Amino acid sequence: MDDRSRSTRAWEGWSIVGAVAIALILVVTIEAMTASAPVEGIRGIIRATARTSFALFSLAFTASAARHFWPNAWTRWQLRNRRYLGVSFAVSHFVHLLAILALGRIAPAELAAHADSVTWIFGGIAYVFIALMTATSFDATARLIGRRAWTTLHTVGSYYIWFIFANSYLSRAAIIPAYIPAAALIVFTLGLRIAARVSRARARSRAVASS
Repeated sequence: MDDRSRSTRAWEGWSIVGAVAIALILVVTIEAMTASAPVEGIRGIIRATARTSFALFSLAFTASAARHFWPNAWTRWQLRNRRYLGVSFAVSHFVHLLAILALGRIAPAELAAHADSVTWIFGGIAYVFIALMTATSFDATARLIGRRAWTTLHTVGSYYIWFIFANSYLSRAAIIPAYIPAAALIVFTLGLRIAARVSRARARSRAVASS
């Protein structure tokens, strides 16, 4: 095995989750140690984990569609490791939740100003989906619930999580220009998924027509 093959295998499967976990530990440590006050450190962790969660979710959410339109080494890796990118997203987003809860402990008024009951309800549902999708990301649990239930859970859950990200970034982009790139990316991810679905449906129709 050459060095290039070893390097590729090092970034496959659960090693991705491990690398993300280590990166998150470093981020939390740096933010906590460099902040001028505990509240500032927690705010920094919340912002950083929001970005890592969005990036990892986008990679998992678009894996199949990206492979469909751009079949290359990167998209093959992306699709092959979609499960682990999804679990990495879950790890990142649960760290994000812990930071939010920590902010609520030391600055409850600040958290209350940004998160009302509706936010907690819809966000809570997203975390239920994340927990269930993570729990069924193992072969044994996937077999336990069956293929149909697994597909339904992961499809509905991924679109619901997309909706939560879209609501967050699109609403912010309307008043804060710095959020426009993230808003554009979240719209692009859905557009890519829809385009791939339409493309596959047309390909199947042509195959049936020609048979």
